[in-house]
Amino acid sequence: MFETLFEYPYLPFLIFFARICDVTIGTLRIIFVSKGMKKVAPFLGFFEVLIWIVVISEILTKANDWVCYIAYAAGYATGNYIGMIIEERLAMGIYLVRVFTLRDGNELVRMLNKNNFGATCIKGRGIENEVDIIETVVGRKNMEIVEAIIKEFDDAAFFVIEDVRSTQRGIFPTKNAKILKRWRVGK
Repeated sequence: MFETLFEYPYLPFLIFFARICDVTIGTLRIIFVSKGMKKVAPFLGFFEVLIWIVVISEILTKANDWVCYIAYAAGYATGNYIGMIIEERLAMGIYLVRVFTLRDGNELVRMLNKNNFGATCIKGRGIENEVDIIETVVGRKNMEIVEAIIKEFDDAAFFVIEDVRSTQRGIFPTKNAKILKRWRVGK
């Protein structure tokens, strides 16, 4: 049964879909490595390489025409795209948002706190004026909410979003914040 799948009419499709699978897994693996997820990344790497070895061995033994080569390349490109879409939907990770405003930053801190986001206001000096710098650490899934709060507070505010690998201590909403509506206070 499987031998007919590795025959020519089906082989380009098999190569295409196998490459989508292994490259999607590889894209996610790289993202998990960058996030420090030591248990998930090797597991994904195992399946990524296993699929790749099967596909490349079939190409080297049976596929010697341009259709299979195009299927291989198209599967690679499509796998990258699908991997990025999946990662975007998972929205894993944490951001540090740093807001620079000429307005009173304490008001933005209150607005963020009201929406269960911890925030800190620092005084700073810009090229022309004193500014308030507000920092908050948020999960990627909450980034749209935070952006809306910032724009509501000061549409002209300048803000920077940085990827954070890990956090310790602090005030963060619990994983069940929507249900329990309470804070996890840092140690």
